[in-house]
Amino acid sequence: MTLKQKIHQQYLQLVQDKIDVFQDMISALTEDSKNDAKGSAGDKHETALSMMHIEQEKLTHKLKESIDQKTILDKIDASQVHNKVAIGSLIKTNNLTVYISVALPKITIDSQNIFAISPQSPLGSQLMGKQVGFSFEINGVKYIIEEVI
Repeated sequence: MTLKQKIHQQYLQLVQDKIDVFQDMISALTEDSKNDAKGSAGDKHETALSMMHIEQEKLTHKLKESIDQKTILDKIDASQVHNKVAIGSLIKTNNLTVYISVALPKITIDSQNIFAISPQSPLGSQLMGKQVGFSFEINGVKYIIEEVI
């Protein structure tokens, strides 16, 4: 398995884990609200149900975001090698490694820090379509693309 395929698999797993957690939390809230409805009455009951409903809406929104991220990741062919930066490209610079996919937390694979960014992000949009040798600056630090995979 190539480095890019390892990165892709780890990000797929990370997003799937988030989806599973959100689904479990929504199920637990639904169950809690059913149980609460059986044994309570009055204003405290209404407030508790309202708070559970608001929390459930927040979790449903986060679940939808995670499912959208997984949909994008599922469309990426991690075995494809790019000569220009595109969605699914792994970009190695003089001191930064970026995976163009969706915005996700930094991971470490084979002692390399990997940053997943979306093509719509400021850096992602700046990198799209670029090739080896392109240079850019972030926070006063100059980076040069050494490899596009």
